[in-house]
Amino acid sequence: FDRGAWIFLLLTSSLILAEGGKILVVPQDGSHWLSMRPVVEKLQQKGHKVVVVVPSTSLYMKSKEPRNYTVKVYPIPYTDEYLGEMLKTYVNAHFIEQSVLNIVLTSYQSTIEIASVFFTNCKSLLQNEELLQYLRESKFDVVFTDPILMCGPLVAEYLSVPSVYFLRGFPCGMDSAATQCPSPLSYVPRLFLDNSDIMTFSQRVKNMLVNLLELFYCKPIYDNFEELAYEVFKKKVTVTELLSRGSFWLMRYDFVFEFPRPVMPNMAFIGGINCAQKKKLSQ
Repeated sequence: FDRGAWIFLLLTSSLILAEGGKILVVPQDGSHWLSMRPVVEKLQQKGHKVVVVVPSTSLYMKSKEPRNYTVKVYPIPYTDEYLGEMLKTYVNAHFIEQSVLNIVLTSYQSTIEIASVFFTNCKSLLQNEELLQYLRESKFDVVFTDPILMCGPLVAEYLSVPSVYFLRGFPCGMDSAATQCPSPLSYVPRLFLDNSDIMTFSQRVKNMLVNLLELFYCKPIYDNFEELAYEVFKKKVTVTELLSRGSFWLMRYDFVFEFPRPVMPNMAFIGGINCAQKKKLSQ
């Protein structure tokens, strides 16, 4: 583990000095969970009581796998086969070679579709009264979550519990907006562009245009979550407002690979944490 991960462990170790804290983990499926799981296991080893909530159908968050933390499973209305097909469509849309326009259109459609699948998970969780009662009565100290599709922030808000985010990043600069972090168009490249942080005038113009496009690109992805938030809290709450309530952001970036840009004091860069279980290369 590197500096950022230890910061999180220190934060959680200070929750209760003697016996550790009670941590609710609301993960995101796929590679997101594969990166988060070693941290969750380490938290349990450090004496914290860790509870992970997972849907009954998932790619990697299996309730029967070997573990040293508590898993709470909630039912969802689709099969493993359906989830696999949706993921395959999403991956194909992002990794096949095509023009910038086609990338925007195909990735947009596939992102809407996969987000709707994981929205179903979140809605099922927040409508499961038996599980919610358990979460309320457990009186967790913190929610540890990958917030990319907003279920963790929604649960943290519902429980009135502080949250720590563990993420690779947000589309459309939503992480910058939520933390009020500067994100200058002059040298912070936007989505879909292959620009570096050093841009020509024409590249900066394209960067500005894509930034305007992002205003419309991301809203439909998160509209359902804002509607769910209204249903749960009985008041209008935007995705950015929910994100802004995160206490600490563990960013799976590293400036060795990323472009220089501003960050906020409650952000720590922990890039490479998912490579902790490295294997030596053969000759």
